[in-house]
Amino acid sequence: MSSILTNNGAMVALQTMKSISANMARTQSEISTGKTVATAKDNAAVWSISKVMEADVEGFDRISDSLSLGSSTIAVAREAAETVADLLKTMKGKIVDAQGDNVDRAKLQTDVVALREQIGSVVSAAQFNGLNLVNGSTASMDILSSLDRSTTGVTSSTITVNGEDLSTGAYQANDVFSASSNGTISAAGDTFVLSLNSGGGTDDITIADGATAWAAGDSVSMRIGDRVATYTLTDADVDSGNNSVPDLIAIGLKNAIDALGIDGLTVDYDSANAGQLSFTNDGTADVAVSGQFKNAGSGGLAQINSIDISTAAGATQALGTIENLLQTAIDAAAAFGSAETRIETQNSFVGSLTDALRSGIGSLVDADMEETSARLQALQVQQQLATQALSIANQQPQNLLSLFR
Repeated sequence: MSSILTNNGAMVALQTMKSISANMARTQSEISTGKTVATAKDNAAVWSISKVMEADVEGFDRISDSLSLGSSTIAVAREAAETVADLLKTMKGKIVDAQGDNVDRAKLQTDVVALREQIGSVVSAAQFNGLNLVNGSTASMDILSSLDRSTTGVTSSTITVNGEDLSTGAYQANDVFSASSNGTISAAGDTFVLSLNSGGGTDDITIADGATAWAAGDSVSMRIGDRVATYTLTDADVDSGNNSVPDLIAIGLKNAIDALGIDGLTVDYDSANAGQLSFTNDGTADVAVSGQFKNAGSGGLAQINSIDISTAAGATQALGTIENLLQTAIDAAAAFGSAETRIETQNSFVGSLTDALRSGIGSLVDADMEETSARLQALQVQQQLATQALSIANQQPQNLLSLFR
């Protein structure tokens, strides 16, 4: 049945055109934005996930900046520690030269003083953005390294890098060490070196009250091979009613050395001999044991100020001192090197993770441009056909006039 009041064909064609126009608008939006999900109304669930991931990407970009800043700061500290180690090696050469008789020790001592001043300059200048990790002013530095998302929320992770003390100031001699037989003691008695032969080599070291009073923060370190044991005095240790500070140090060092688990090395403490530690090497290799006293507030290389090779005795004693100082600088450089490697590894991982997140976001919301292009061409053809269909449908009432002619 034909009607002049209701044109069903035109209504169908019009609805078809509206649907095609809506599809074309959506396709054109995908082409212009490059996304299938550009707003929350396109797909609320996918849009929400993508926005959370985009926020994480932004956070990881900031983390990468933090890691780069931290890496640069540590690189400066490592370079400084390596430079100090090189200068100390040069100083050791001067000290070795001074062991001979037919040398000008006064001139060698002048060189030692110049090297000492250069070390101080290097340590003072080793700062990045105002932070110095080698002069003892910074205990540690926390570097933002990651964002950890879980069902309970988001937390941040950091990499902690400990500062090192390679400063040379505030040294105060205390004369705390004495050895039984084979040891070499510095002039001030604040460093020593023991040589323990394999298969039963023995020697003793005694810790005494020294020339000045013990203070909280004073420490005694002993190095066996590449391992170090340290005991630092507390306020309770130096209380005025406590008269056994050397014993406390000796016991603390014995426990610390035992904890290192060095094969063949035995350390004994006898309360009958105040402050004395007896070393026995039953291992298959010779062992060198060195020790260093550090007064509270002094720099890590403060004992460099005690080196005086202008005399034969001073040259001999300086060998033990320089060995401890050199090892301190080497340990600092190694610690910074390890931290720098870890940070660079983390930075590389964060970069890869950020790329993976961006790829994941793209797979969720990005438009497939090949498919979109093909769909646009199809919709354009459909739109032309729908326009023709509507035009034909609109001619239907005109056709009814021929019935009344």
